[in-house]
Amino acid sequence: MEARRYLDVLSVVGRLKDTTRHCYTAGGRHESVAEHSFRAALMAYFLKDEFPEADMDKVIKMCLIHDLGEAFTGDIPSFHKSQTDEKKEEELLSQWVSSLPEEFSKEMRLLYEEMDALLTTEAKIYKAIDGMEAVIQHNESDIKTWIPIEYELNQTYAEDKVAFSDYLKELRRAIREDTVQKIKTAEEQHGR
Repeated sequence: MEARRYLDVLSVVGRLKDTTRHCYTAGGRHESVAEHSFRAALMAYFLKDEFPEADMDKVIKMCLIHDLGEAFTGDIPSFHKSQTDEKKEEELLSQWVSSLPEEFSKEMRLLYEEMDALLTTEAKIYKAIDGMEAVIQHNESDIKTWIPIEYELNQTYAEDKVAFSDYLKELRRAIREDTVQKIKTAEEQHGR
């Protein structure tokens, strides 16, 4: 890729560092989309042993690119995102991906198609990681930052996404245990 084009691509991707998500970090600031994608990619990396049959390098790529559309639209929490929002994000992302050099444009289009279809083990792993990372982040944030819907949502979110894997179901159970404990601790402290 020509140097100026490379820098232009990085500039678009860099927007995700300043695009904040609904959730907060353990340190008390809004999490960025880039931080979410980074940890999701690391989650995939650390799951290699659990899925020896899967192309985990592909899963890592999926985790890295899955929210690139938010560089154009910002982040809209899943419980507020409409079909119109999704369509707009997909259109803007598609235009940008099409503008990339052919090698990258083709690979990314194929990855997005696979991710949307959710038929391969790799796509299913990515989707499960995406959902679980969000709940893990909520568990790490101050419960005062949670909105009412999240008390129930954090106990059930991504259940459907992990159903294909015994290991991921167990991981989701452990995450839910953390959620339940966080709520219980907050209720006990509030009751004092």
